[in-house]
Amino acid sequence: MSSSEPKRSPSSFHFETPLLDAESHSLLHSISEHGGYAYVSMVALAAAGDSRAAEAAGEMAWEQLHSGPWHSVLPIWRDAYSMACLYLARFHFAGGEFKEALRVLDMGVIMGGPLFRNDLDSAIAKVSAEARSVRVLEDGRVDESSLGCEERNNEVAWNLPVKALTNKMIAKMSSLSLEGFLREYFQPGFPVIISDGMAHWPARTKWKNMDYLQKIAGGRTIPVEVGKNYLRPEWKQELITFSEFLSRIQSNDRSDDITYLAQHPLFDQINELRKDICIPDYCSVGGGELRSLNAWFGPPGTVTPLHHDPHHNILAQVLGKKYIRLYDASLSEELYPYTETMLCNSSQTT
Repeated sequence: MSSSEPKRSPSSFHFETPLLDAESHSLLHSISEHGGYAYVSMVALAAAGDSRAAEAAGEMAWEQLHSGPWHSVLPIWRDAYSMACLYLARFHFAGGEFKEALRVLDMGVIMGGPLFRNDLDSAIAKVSAEARSVRVLEDGRVDESSLGCEERNNEVAWNLPVKALTNKMIAKMSSLSLEGFLREYFQPGFPVIISDGMAHWPARTKWKNMDYLQKIAGGRTIPVEVGKNYLRPEWKQELITFSEFLSRIQSNDRSDDITYLAQHPLFDQINELRKDICIPDYCSVGGGELRSLNAWFGPPGTVTPLHHDPHHNILAQVLGKKYIRLYDASLSEELYPYTETMLCNSSQTT
């Protein structure tokens, strides 16, 4: 028999939940006032060590999250879902089921409320560290060590309108001052390409390495869109691991079932990736505040339908290239927006 380092018993895997310990009584009281007696009973059993009760509590909260439009869901049920996720993840972690613990914790981050967010984040850090130390994160590897952007850019560019990537009507500036950005572009409402605003970002080099992305985020669960675009009837959403997502976008499949991570607060969910980027100072000009920090990550051929957003955007293209077509706001009616409330910011044109 070969010698090896002593292994830790599964029961020694544990994470602390100070917010859950401090706030659970108050939250459960509020849930009881809204008729959630069965949920409260299941949580009591989960706290006493019943893993099946933790699963039942999660399912009850999940049903409440899907009882109607998202804006009509009571905030306490979002926090209740986070609570159930913490209890359930604790059982998985104690049993050495690190991948499943991470999946449950990510679901708490994505679908849950803000009350236990710090507990979720610290638990994710603890589980991720243990998972890496015993090498139980997904070990699926992709043959390519980088994203192969340059070769695929040529394929994408071939399908774009003539001169689409070199339109001289959009100014391209280097070392643009904040004052110049505010006076020449932001205030008059002109678009601009800033060519050197991301040269110092670690993501520019780190994200070319698939092994790095697998190590940092491979076992994390993320929401993705599947289909040509969100206007198609076959379009759907899925929850998959980041490792599965990387495998899909690296495949040679050119069908309409494109998998796209779109408009997701990825950097809020996975702190390690947040450290690889920087918030441009341009976001602070004009006295406004940063409204959101989202990620878009997809394969060649990904298309977002023509639409407008309710706030200003700064797009930071880390890898690859993106073709963007802009229209003046005065042409909105000529672009035939949908009349349906859910799609009123999108154009019916292709």
